[in-house]
Amino acid sequence: MDRATFACSTAFFRDYNSSSQGAFCLPGGHVDFIEKVESFTYSDFFRDYLIPNHPCIFSAKFTEDWGSRRNWVTWDGKPNFDHLLQKFGEAVVPVANCDVKEYNSNPKEQLPFKEYIKYWKEYIKNDYRSSRGCLYLKDWHLSRAFPEQDVYTTPVYFSSDWLNEYWDAIAVDDYRFVYMGPKGSWTPFHADVFRSYSWSANICGRKKWLLYPAGQEEYLKDRHGNLPFDVTAPSLQDRSVYPRYNQSQPPVEIVQEAGEIVFIPSGWHHQVYNLEDTISINHNWVNGCNVAIMWCFLQDELAAVQREINEWKDPMDDWHLQCQLIMKSCTGIDYKEFYNFLKVIAENRISVLENGLDDEASAKNTPKAAISTLGMLHAVFDLKRTVKVLTSLSANEDFKKLDLTSLSPPPEALLHHLKAAIDTALL
Repeated sequence: MDRATFACSTAFFRDYNSSSQGAFCLPGGHVDFIEKVESFTYSDFFRDYLIPNHPCIFSAKFTEDWGSRRNWVTWDGKPNFDHLLQKFGEAVVPVANCDVKEYNSNPKEQLPFKEYIKYWKEYIKNDYRSSRGCLYLKDWHLSRAFPEQDVYTTPVYFSSDWLNEYWDAIAVDDYRFVYMGPKGSWTPFHADVFRSYSWSANICGRKKWLLYPAGQEEYLKDRHGNLPFDVTAPSLQDRSVYPRYNQSQPPVEIVQEAGEIVFIPSGWHHQVYNLEDTISINHNWVNGCNVAIMWCFLQDELAAVQREINEWKDPMDDWHLQCQLIMKSCTGIDYKEFYNFLKVIAENRISVLENGLDDEASAKNTPKAAISTLGMLHAVFDLKRTVKVLTSLSANEDFKKLDLTSLSPPPEALLHHLKAAIDTALL
């Protein structure tokens, strides 16, 4: 991060209100296409797309050196089933049935990868029909299962990735996925986990994206407050069921070609179709630009849980703890883990600012090396954003009602350390 970008981001977030993020929209539905690798810098992306929460498409030049682009695709642009079977045939993968709706999503099952590829080949042979329905391999943690494989390199533009930095640190999960599906497979209307950013790269095939700027989803809810499963369904025209649908903007429509990367802004709901047999790689990620949106989302999720079990508040001694447990089961995180998430992010940056990197650490693919690559000013920006959100979390009444004695260091001590590190770095 250069000084001009640091100054721009500091000025923007000084007056930023995360609750107003839905006001952003695209005039005419235009999405920028980034053509040349050599003329597009990290600061360009940070300033023009991350800060304003603006989608864009990166050309296939940004992925042309990936191993998956070379090895997973045949000469005519189709999935290379033989190579994939050779490398991953014995893996077990999550597969969704796109033809079945269950609790407002597609039900999943675990299948051997070789069985899924056999199904896919037969599905193509039978003119994209099967008694099993349209099956879509989704949310496969391939990088975690096969770290030795030369699949892809995360572009520098997406390298400030707090989600995967934290989950890698605790060795529990990650938010790096591979998707593989036949023509006609699709993902229903949704926003990404924690209202994170996402980037999605097509290894082969084509996708159609329907994007709704954050806040537009409010107009798409039915009279009970539920979002549609399929945003293209004719039933949305029924004003007795969807009373505000006619107030919504048309979606921003993108057709993504092979090799291209789509950047999806934080909190944007979307629906996605595979127009051809398609393989894609996707990351969900959070950083200093959208961590406040994540925090607002968690507060909204907790409030929804509290409304659902409000009748048990008086007779239940540990009602606040139960609300946290339910929220974590639904969203994957609770307030105390969110504190630990912020702590890991903060401590990694404080370490780099205070101690720098030795030659051995610099040569490795580690979070601290990535922080160093993005520059000291980026680390300071991250700490300033962490202070902002941690201050709000510490003052939150629901957070203060929890047993915080297990948190180390205590929130007040971490905040003091953060502020001191920022002051020292800016001397």
